[in-house]
Amino acid sequence: MHPTLLRVFGIEVPAYFGMLAIGFSLATWVGARWLGRLGHDKEVVIDLGLAMVLAGVLGARLLHVLADGFFWDYVHLCTDPSKVDWHISHARCVAPAVDGVWDEARRLCHPKERSCFAWAAFWAGGLTYYGGFLGASGYAVYFLRRERFPFWKAADMAGFAIPLGLAWGRLGCFLAGCCFGRVCTWRYGARFPAWSPASEAHFRAGLLPSEGHPALPVYPAQLFESAGCLVIAAVAYAVVAQRKRWDGQVFVFFLVGYAVLRGLLELLRADDRGGLLGVSTSQWISLGLLAAAYPLARALRARSAANAAPAPSAG
Repeated sequence: MHPTLLRVFGIEVPAYFGMLAIGFSLATWVGARWLGRLGHDKEVVIDLGLAMVLAGVLGARLLHVLADGFFWDYVHLCTDPSKVDWHISHARCVAPAVDGVWDEARRLCHPKERSCFAWAAFWAGGLTYYGGFLGASGYAVYFLRRERFPFWKAADMAGFAIPLGLAWGRLGCFLAGCCFGRVCTWRYGARFPAWSPASEAHFRAGLLPSEGHPALPVYPAQLFESAGCLVIAAVAYAVVAQRKRWDGQVFVFFLVGYAVLRGLLELLRADDRGGLLGVSTSQWISLGLLAAAYPLARALRARSAANAAPAPSAG
C-alpha cells in the first residue's frame, strides 16, 4: 500500500488519481492513433477523452453516493452527524486524522462537524467504475453527435481504450488499499498495513483487536482485475479490432468481457459496495449489460448489412 504516488513541489499526488491519469493518457493516445490510421480526426478523440474524464468522475461519484450503501450517511452528515456511525476504535476516532466524537455508550465514533458537501468530495475516495462508465458514455453520445463523428467507430476505439485505462486505475486502487478482497489463506495473499481500509474492515468484523494491526491476508482483487482488463484490451485491439465485420463489434466484446470479469471478481471482494438480494450493485449492472449485449450485437450487424447492401436500381 502506497497511497501517495509522488510529491511535486511539496504537493502530494494520490496514487489512485496518479495511476488513473497515466491510464487515461495512455488510452487516449492509443485510441487517437488507431482512429487516425483509419482517417478520422484525432483531435476530436482527444477532446472527447478530456470531457469524458469529467463526466466519468461525476457519474462514478453519484453512483457511489446512491448505490454503495452510504446515501443516508451523506444525508445525516449535513443534517445530524450524530446519526452517522463509524465503527472504528476510540484511538482512531480521536486521532487528528479523524477528529471524531466518541460515543462511549455505543462504542462508536461520530463525525464532529456537519458537512453538506461531503458527497461531492470525490478526491477523498468513493468512485464506482460503472457509474463512471455510464456517465462518460452518456456524454460521448451527445459529444459525438454534435461533432458528427461516427459513433460506433469511436465506441470500437473505447472497446480497448477503456480496459487499458482501467487496468492502470486498478493498480492505483491496490496502491491506495481500496477495493480489497476477502480474507484468504493463499500464500500470495496481499497484506495491507495498519489503518488501511482492509484493517478497518477486519476490525469491524471482529477479526482484529483494532485497526492499528496489519490486515489479514486478502485476495489481491485489484491486481486480478488489472490483469483481466489488460487481457481484454489486448484481445480487443490485436484480434477483434483487426477482424471485425461491423462497427460496434469491439465495443460489444468489451461489454461482455468486462461484465463477466467484474461479475466473477465481485465474489472475491470484501469492501462495501452496496447491493440487493445478495447481489452487489456492480453484479446487477453486469447482468444488465450481458442481457443487452446480444440484441445490441444483432442490431449493429443488421445495420451494417443494410448499409452494405447495394441500392436497388431504378426500374
